[in-house]
Amino acid sequence: MKTMMQRINGKMITGIVVSALAVSAGSAQASTIEVTTGKSTAGAQGSAASYQSVVEAAVATATAGYGHASPSVFDHITNHGLFAGGSSTDIAFDFTVTFGVTAGQAGIWEFRAGTDFGNGGAVFLDGVALGFKSNDMWWAGSYNDPSQYFDYTASLAAGNHVLQIYGLEHCCDGDQQAQFRAPGAPGFTTFSASDGLATTVPEPATYALFAISLFAFGVARKRHP
Repeated sequence: MKTMMQRINGKMITGIVVSALAVSAGSAQASTIEVTTGKSTAGAQGSAASYQSVVEAAVATATAGYGHASPSVFDHITNHGLFAGGSSTDIAFDFTVTFGVTAGQAGIWEFRAGTDFGNGGAVFLDGVALGFKSNDMWWAGSYNDPSQYFDYTASLAAGNHVLQIYGLEHCCDGDQQAQFRAPGAPGFTTFSASDGLATTVPEPATYALFAISLFAFGVARKRHP
């Protein structure tokens, strides 16, 4: 009888642990890219916080010619290319990239973004401003002129991170791109659904589920010695 109960308890705990690991695996994805646009005639701003505030206010209102999308690659992105009848003028861009960093990838990361922000923009990482530019930014597919694109470095620990890029474009909605260079990497990689940034770092809920499973297993063993 004890052996039978031990087997049952073992199967139960195995099922719980497998479920916990499944939750962890389910959260292990490559980068996700979200783009939200809105209408704005705002000019150049004086701080990163101002760009964030102006853009977020603009995209909060649904307007024909603008919208929300989840492209698989952060490259050749334009408002008129994402949305049917999309406007090519007076655009507020809100880009959000969510990605994971494993323990082996922790260290100094570099991010760069080629944009078409006629009235400038700002970059945030995990809610903290990395910097902003208020000049007319048009990279035209080239990273030769630092004044025309964003380029920042940051020390990242293992875990999930969020990169946000805010911008204001009055004309004429050119291509946009964002890339990263992980520690030790020879060059830049464009953020995408296949960029190799899959994370094995479980979300807090996964840790909690795993802890509960261990506790349940301990209780079961005590009840059935």
